[in-house]
Amino acid sequence: MRKRELWTIVYIFLAVFLGLAGYFLYSVQFYAKSMVNDSHNTRKKDLAKQVIRGSIYAADGSVLAQEALDGEGKEVRNYPYGELFAHVVGFASMGSTGIESAADVDLLTSNAPVSEKLQKEMAGVRNTGDNIYTSLRPDLQEVCYSALGNYKGAIVVMEAKTGRILAMISKPDFNPNTVSENWAAISADSDNSPLVNRATQGLYPPGSTFKIVTLHEYLREHPTDYESYAYDCTGRITVGDSTIECYHGSVHGHEDLLDSFADSCNTSFTNIGLSLDIPKLSDTADRMLFGRVLPTDLSYSRSKFSLSSASDTKTVMQTSIGQGSTLMTPFHLALITQAIANEGMMMKAQEIVKKTNYQGVLIKEYKPEEYKQIMTAAEASLMKEYMKQVCTTGTGKKLAGLPYSVAGKTGSAEFGNVKGQSHSWFTGFSNPDNPDIVVTVIMENGGSGSENAVPAAKRVFDRYYGI
Repeated sequence: MRKRELWTIVYIFLAVFLGLAGYFLYSVQFYAKSMVNDSHNTRKKDLAKQVIRGSIYAADGSVLAQEALDGEGKEVRNYPYGELFAHVVGFASMGSTGIESAADVDLLTSNAPVSEKLQKEMAGVRNTGDNIYTSLRPDLQEVCYSALGNYKGAIVVMEAKTGRILAMISKPDFNPNTVSENWAAISADSDNSPLVNRATQGLYPPGSTFKIVTLHEYLREHPTDYESYAYDCTGRITVGDSTIECYHGSVHGHEDLLDSFADSCNTSFTNIGLSLDIPKLSDTADRMLFGRVLPTDLSYSRSKFSLSSASDTKTVMQTSIGQGSTLMTPFHLALITQAIANEGMMMKAQEIVKKTNYQGVLIKEYKPEEYKQIMTAAEASLMKEYMKQVCTTGTGKKLAGLPYSVAGKTGSAEFGNVKGQSHSWFTGFSNPDNPDIVVTVIMENGGSGSENAVPAAKRVFDRYYGI
């Protein structure tokens, strides 16, 4: 009897031990990243004492971030490209941002050979952390940086079918090599906010780029008669005490639905917005992730959309053309554009493609991941046709007649209290029938989308196709 009781105790002990071990492994697997990135956690500092932080590489193998020694022999984090990748790669001092934050655990984990790790640990020598390889292309990053010029704003470039980020620029910027010593001045600069990644964190009125959402909802509500839509634009529309004008008082005359979208006619789209089922429009915005979690491991701001059946006429009119209280990030707009290009399937935005140990041995490869079908393939195909027209005869026609073709949408988003001030927007994708890349541009106070954002996007497309 005692023997049986003894074995029972042994089994119970083993069960408890295995349960605790399993829980420990589960915690390490699923919570390690959040635990290490927690600003209140000292484990990150302990890891840094044990592991030399790994390097980050671009798609062409060039170094984006690495450990180095300064003139005094002190170990520092070195960013060879300086300001060029400041926001998307980020920094690992004064906290961490960008890829440095997203890959924190990986960069501070060493998968060096076991015998080497043990030998170094016994000798009190730090092991070398794993390396991260990204999809970022320095050539596209450079042209985006140049195309944005002296404007505040952002440019995002993604592969249309995979969701991989090829370039991401935000201005104003900073030098990540000197962020620690310049921290007080940089963090206190509220006029320029150089630490803010405007691509993922900057919230802007989308202006006419929101007509993508309005058009999509109209097409859903009028699947059989959308081609019969007609409107006579006189340059302004007034309902009650609310008036909406076309950009710079343009008068478009007789417009069908295709022309309304291509010419970005504010009055026609106000008319369309007033005819929509507002709860359904709100559902469409929700499906397109307004106010929702976005599929990325980079830090971002959630876009804002608050239209409801209780909204007054003025709010409906403004929202229909991307004004009012609607706000979104360039990154979110790029994701919506990517989904349209990709038969309605939004991919998870991906900037990390593989992880190796410091010797180059592959540890993990990250494949493209589907996130959510935001519209049917048929709906996406129809949206493509409308976006093609924008870049053929409409506000994006500076992208017509090139060795490549583009489908897109421009935007001129008014802001502030001074009439005529507007941000310049463009979002679109190349080779619409077999899409290659998505380019989204925001230039603060840049005027109309066709004036500045379209030429900036053209420079990116040109570089991609080697023109």
